[in-house]
Amino acid sequence: MASSHSVTTLAARGPKKLRRGWRHDQRIFWLVILSGFPAVVLAALLLWRSGMDAKLEWTLVLVAIGTWIGGAFSVRERVVRPLQTASNLLSALREEDFSIRARGARPDDPLGEVMIEVNALRETLRQQRFGALEATALLRAVMEEIDVAIFAFDKQERLQLVNRAGERLLAKPAERLRGLTAEELGLGECVRGEATRTFQANFPGAIGRWSLRRTFFRQGGVPRSLLVLADLSKALREEERLAWQRLLRVLGHELNNSLAPIKSIGISLTDLLKRAPRPPDWEEDMQRGLSVIAGRAEALSRFIEAYSKFARLPPPRFRPVSIESAVGRVITLETRIQIEVVPGPSAIVQADPDQLDQLLINLLRNAVDAVLEFWSHTPAVRVGWKKDHSQIELSIEDEGPGISNPANLFIPFFTTKPGGSGIGLVLCRQIAEAHNGSLTIENRKHGTGCIAKLVLRC
Repeated sequence: MASSHSVTTLAARGPKKLRRGWRHDQRIFWLVILSGFPAVVLAALLLWRSGMDAKLEWTLVLVAIGTWIGGAFSVRERVVRPLQTASNLLSALREEDFSIRARGARPDDPLGEVMIEVNALRETLRQQRFGALEATALLRAVMEEIDVAIFAFDKQERLQLVNRAGERLLAKPAERLRGLTAEELGLGECVRGEATRTFQANFPGAIGRWSLRRTFFRQGGVPRSLLVLADLSKALREEERLAWQRLLRVLGHELNNSLAPIKSIGISLTDLLKRAPRPPDWEEDMQRGLSVIAGRAEALSRFIEAYSKFARLPPPRFRPVSIESAVGRVITLETRIQIEVVPGPSAIVQADPDQLDQLLINLLRNAVDAVLEFWSHTPAVRVGWKKDHSQIELSIEDEGPGISNPANLFIPFFTTKPGGSGIGLVLCRQIAEAHNGSLTIENRKHGTGCIAKLVLRC
């Protein structure tokens, strides 16, 4: 610590000593004067003892002294001029003027090597400066054109930067917004609380649901907070519109499938009753027609019930659930074939046990249905799981025919099974996502069949 303190003290005192002492050019000048002084004195003594004319002796002495002093000034100039050139170059670099460069720099000259390095530094700084200018221009262009409101606040929560989307959001130009506090702008709740969230808010320029993200950065060494607000209303309305279109398409398809035969049979039965005389088997035709109408009405009722079940899935009630116990419970419910279990490590997940059982039962039933439909014998259906850091991946693998059209797997009410409702896999995925997990179903890479993978957090 003492050595470090001494270095600091010397560094602090050094500039004061230099200011009180001679300049570098003065030291060079007097060093040359002192180095030539013995030679000039010796030459003067020799001239005085040579017996020459006194006038000639004084002339030669004055010439020697003049040459001596002129040489000192010349040496001083030769030393000072390159240093002044280097100083001017460095000053230009400090002022970000990259148009000046040192000329005549030679690699075999020590001073030339200094100038070469200064030129190299100039070129490096020039490229970095142009790169920074281009990056800044690109950033400004993106900020101005992006359809997301961006605000930057200082430590006192005063607005320092805003883009065009922010101006439109607050319905004021940037000149009238800068310097105002977050409270004055109506953004007080945004600069506090959770850094990432969604909320409903009414701003002077827009009303809707917003996604908020807040982070921090430094500008010139000063901390700043960056606030980003994205309008979710338009995207949500578009998704809602598409969802309604899909729903109406499915409902229209199912209703037409039931109402068309009902209408046709109703017209036929009405015509039958209007006949005079009626055919001898009219009662049988009437019973058959009413039976078809009742069957289609019952199918329509099952469809509505299935849709209601899909729409009313309750939120999960989380509690610790053992994966091994859940798999053990589910496979005992499947009695058509023997289920092969590939045990994994012991794992506990936070889940709703009833919903998790429902998910696994649906996946296991689909796998068994697939292999029984495809094979005359009873191939294996395997259930296993593995742990990866904080996740559990549970897989159900079958040797059935595989998936012919994966794009339709999770479309509500789409089914290839006779009498199927088409909501089983949709419910499974909904349950998985409600547990902050995911469900994927794909064809096996080796052999026939498919594999369903359920990923849950421990």
